[in-house]
Amino acid sequence: MKCLILAAGYATRLYPLTENFPKPLLKVGEKTILDWLVDDIDTSKIVDEYVVISNHKFARHFNEWAKTKQQKITVVDDGTDSNETRLGAVKDIQFAIDSLRLDDDMLVIAGDNVLDFSLTKFIDYAKAKGCSCIMRYYEPEFTKLLKCGVVTIDNEDKILNMTEKSPSPATNWCCPPFYYYTKEDARLVQRGIECGCATDAPGSYIAWLCTQTSVYAMEMPGKRYDIGNLESYEKVKREYKGIDL
Repeated sequence: MKCLILAAGYATRLYPLTENFPKPLLKVGEKTILDWLVDDIDTSKIVDEYVVISNHKFARHFNEWAKTKQQKITVVDDGTDSNETRLGAVKDIQFAIDSLRLDDDMLVIAGDNVLDFSLTKFIDYAKAKGCSCIMRYYEPEFTKLLKCGVVTIDNEDKILNMTEKSPSPATNWCCPPFYYYTKEDARLVQRGIECGCATDAPGSYIAWLCTQTSVYAMEMPGKRYDIGNLESYEKVKREYKGIDL
């Protein structure tokens, strides 16, 4: 299985910290955000390559970080150099698939979040389902629902509908940027783009995919810390205690 790490954003809300440095390599406690994610996932012993999808501006930072890791890590430079010219998450995923000729099951994650639970639980869930999967958590605040992917599910976790940044979210089930694609569904990303699926938010591909095949949504077994601005970053540094295995 491959792990694709979405890290081509510019994190403009974290300036000046991220004006010349990538957000996923900021420190939280004794590790960078990427270290927390990769070191945890690696305990599953199922990922044989980590692919960091970077913009051109920050690629050298990720390459330097990769040299410090024992895991096989490949950095893919999408060639963009500004927030205005970015490809968008879904096109970045397809760019990595094309560049490295990937044809495998994939764990696709945002490289700028930390979790207090192990992602191996999500991998186990997806393997048991034998289908593409996402995670979900209950979000009580309406204003936050307007900014994210929202799913409607049946009593077996199957997604009946998913929307991204809808002005009228159907449920309170919000989707964080962590996804599992089967090999067969990873082959459909280009088709989704060609069929008009939005490409900026990574969940847009899942919103399209669940109209084509079965996709399931696991309830998140812990908390996700979203580092969106300087204030939230300082809060995470104060509060984050690591991963509860």
